[in-house]
Amino acid sequence: MPVLTRLFPLLPRCLPLARALLLGACLALAAGGSAAAPAAAVNAAAASADDVLSSARQTLSDIQKRVGGNLSDDELVALRTSALQVQTQADQVAADLAPALSKVQARLDELGPAPTDKGVTEAPDVATQRAGMERDRQQLDAQLKLARLLSVEGAQAADQLAERRRAQFTAQIGERTASILAAPFWRELRTNLPQDQGRLGQLASELAGAARATAPGIWAALLAAAGAVVALRFWVVRRLLGFMAARVPAGRLRRSLMALVLTLLNVAAPTMVVLLLRAGLTWEAELPDALEHLLLGGVGLVCFGAYVAGLGEALLSVRRPSWRLPPLSDGVSRVLKPYPLLLAAVMVAGWVLEQLTVLVKSGLATAVALECIMALLMGSLLAHGLRRAEQQHRAELAAAQQGQAAAAPVAPGSVPWATVGVTLVWLVLALSLACLLLGYVAIGSFVVKQIAWIATVVASVYLVNALIDDVFVAWLGSPRGDADLAGEDAGTRMRAQGAVLLSALGRLSVLLLALVLVLAPFGQGPLDLAQRAVQLRDGVAIGEVRLQPGTVLQAFAVFIIGVVLVRLAQRWLRDRFLPTTGLDPAMRDSAITLLGYVGSIGALALALSAIGLGLERIAWVASALSVGIGFGLQAVVSNFVSGLILLAERPVKVGDWVSLGGVEGDIRRINVRATEIQMGDRSTVIVPNSEFITKTVRNVTLGSPLGQVTIKFPMPLDTDVERVREVVLNAFRAHEGVLDNPAPNVFLDGIDNGMLVFNANGSVGSPRQSYSVKSALLYEILRGLREAGLPMSKGPTMVLRDAAAAPAG
Repeated sequence: MPVLTRLFPLLPRCLPLARALLLGACLALAAGGSAAAPAAAVNAAAASADDVLSSARQTLSDIQKRVGGNLSDDELVALRTSALQVQTQADQVAADLAPALSKVQARLDELGPAPTDKGVTEAPDVATQRAGMERDRQQLDAQLKLARLLSVEGAQAADQLAERRRAQFTAQIGERTASILAAPFWRELRTNLPQDQGRLGQLASELAGAARATAPGIWAALLAAAGAVVALRFWVVRRLLGFMAARVPAGRLRRSLMALVLTLLNVAAPTMVVLLLRAGLTWEAELPDALEHLLLGGVGLVCFGAYVAGLGEALLSVRRPSWRLPPLSDGVSRVLKPYPLLLAAVMVAGWVLEQLTVLVKSGLATAVALECIMALLMGSLLAHGLRRAEQQHRAELAAAQQGQAAAAPVAPGSVPWATVGVTLVWLVLALSLACLLLGYVAIGSFVVKQIAWIATVVASVYLVNALIDDVFVAWLGSPRGDADLAGEDAGTRMRAQGAVLLSALGRLSVLLLALVLVLAPFGQGPLDLAQRAVQLRDGVAIGEVRLQPGTVLQAFAVFIIGVVLVRLAQRWLRDRFLPTTGLDPAMRDSAITLLGYVGSIGALALALSAIGLGLERIAWVASALSVGIGFGLQAVVSNFVSGLILLAERPVKVGDWVSLGGVEGDIRRINVRATEIQMGDRSTVIVPNSEFITKTVRNVTLGSPLGQVTIKFPMPLDTDVERVREVVLNAFRAHEGVLDNPAPNVFLDGIDNGMLVFNANGSVGSPRQSYSVKSALLYEILRGLREAGLPMSKGPTMVLRDAAAAPAG
């Protein structure tokens, strides 16, 4: 006991040391495996992050050095791409380092703080591991901060380069040169022309030398291969037409799919031919880098030109009018047929001439003259094609008005939006012509090229959207297509709705991509818009909730799945379970409706929880909405609660015959806000649910489903009451609508105004039959009384009396 008494005061000081020794022993036992592996992983991650961050820092340093120099648009695009790559790499490094730092911090938290009491030391193994993990934590923390800093700097550099590119584009497009109508322009062109021709001849000599370096046999083989490619293209088109006509069902899907395939084939064949020609030029000779760049760019532009020509041919479909997608007449299609090919040729030629002026370093006057000539040629081509289409359309309209055609064809200008578009194109073409003639060649050429580019994008969007819509409707839609689906089952309607929604999402995506392509020449290229889209992955903060695309899609999926499960449960209850319970149909409908309300609210709550709105936050939202409910939504809430009360207490149910405030009819449906009542004239009255709770309601079918027929009629006092009773009862018994149980009866109600009053009662199967049965019984009773010689009224009585004789004189 004395020893224990002396040891008790030392126990508080020994406990931390004992805990440290025990923890050190446990860590020492696991040091051979569990501690070495995380340390090695941390060291590997840190080393990899150092390499990536060092490279990113050097790239950013190079970009910042070159930003202040004189850079072309291509150089600005390349630098901005590098800056965005730095930002992406830094974000990835930060995303990789954050979990590693969290793990190291968690292990440090498990060790706890180092002992600070005097005389208390921790085990050497624990101290060593603590120091190593603290060193790793500091290293990872420093790298994580550096990665985030480089990400911010990369984003700032990209924004700076994008802003400079837009400013440079604005400055270049507004520059003015000497007008082509002025004499100084032609004098300068005449002066520079011999020198430019000499440089162009030297370039042609290099190409000719490269061509001569290739053996004639090689050229023959390449040309034969090119011919085979062209022949293969026509053979594939014929085979595809036969396959589509035989295997693909008739409809828009066949037309849109064939249009897409024809476009791709028209792109593939010329591209293969140009690649074969380029292979012949580079077979033996090694071209200079500038000339190689020109050939590669030419291949890409020929591919684009072939796409424009093929797209026009596929959409116009002059040879196969029944396969045509746009609502164009045959005449307008024939008129427009040559223009896509001519436009593609002008676009390819214009780009080649522009690159040649850069390659041979021609004079400014030569470059301006070529740019102006190609812009005028392209603008004239667009204007001529538009003019011919309008003339053809007006001729067809005149023929239709004179009765020479069945109906007026649809063509550009026949609908309001097309009229506005055509007028706008004419105004822009006129503006472009004025700019070209006044010396603003850059803006004039840019406007013309933008018209051609936007037309190409619009045609592409039309084709792709038609294909998307046709695919989803064909795979998921109703076999009846766009017909009314009111008579279809729930599964067919759900598939049709899914097809429409998926088609809308696909077409919306295509429209967003088209917007990116249209804005690309204005300095808002795909990289700019894509970078803004990528930045949305962090979400938008609304209060304490951060809405991220992933969480929003997850919440949407949770809600859709919840609603689908609720619908399946309702169908199972309606078709399988409730028919076995013996409940009446009205009670079944009430139970199914209540399940739908509760399930939908639950699905909505789960979806909000997926976003990050828990029940406690929803309570705060409900508290905030209570103010609005008190002012403007109290009637809606009152009707909603009243609807729930009607479904729960069931004072009225579906199928009841009710009378409320002058409205009388059958209840067809009890909704969340109002109840539908069908009146006798087959019209429907919408009554708010609160009316059934706060007002007096007469429910004819609540207590009993039977109807009552009551007929009162007077008879004279001298009528044989037994015979009257017999006639009336025979009429009731003979009618098939009158029930035998309870049996009909005839009562003598009283005497009124010298007439006997009879009261006949009978029961029918439903109150809705009472009116028709009563009418039929009246006909039968009147006929029976007349045949029995029982008049319902007594004839008038006249009393004659002799007058008294007058007294004599």
